[in-house]
Amino acid sequence: MFRKTIILLLFFAITACGPGKKRRTYSKTRTVTVEGSTTDTIPKEEPKRERKKERRKNTKANEIISTALNFSGTRYKYGGTTKRGMDCSGLVYVSLKENDIMFPRTSYQMAMEGQKIRVNNVEKGDLLFFKTSKTGRRINHVGLVVDVDGNDIKFIHATTSRGVLVSSLREGYWNSAFVKAMRIL
Repeated sequence: MFRKTIILLLFFAITACGPGKKRRTYSKTRTVTVEGSTTDTIPKEEPKRERKKERRKNTKANEIISTALNFSGTRYKYGGTTKRGMDCSGLVYVSLKENDIMFPRTSYQMAMEGQKIRVNNVEKGDLLFFKTSKTGRRINHVGLVVDVDGNDIKFIHATTSRGVLVSSLREGYWNSAFVKAMRIL
């Protein structure tokens, strides 16, 4: 008991003589050694680096993705925005609108909103834009990123042949038709 008291007194004396400002340390452990004693390791918790804005963005992206996934299997209908049928921009438009984000209705107008990003920086909630027409010169297809696993980017969209489904940007057709990615959140 006497030895522990001396160690604590020495510890407080050493720390009281330190600099006026406290310095932050981000290590997981801190070792305190006092002459003639054993080494004690005191675990220290790492600070959380995620900001509130980042958490809100991730939460909002997950809510939008969840809304879009509720339409999986819905048949394709040009100009459609309901469970009875929808097109690609209708899917994105409704998913955003139901989460209080107002956005243009057509894919080529959507492509003018947000911040352009590189495909290797794509995150959940970003939009991918495509040119699927051989003769058309403007963007005519949009998808919402639902998952990023390394180089594999999964996105939900509505196709004329299979309706609303999740595809991968690695698929040859979508990879060759890809134009750009935009961040809207």
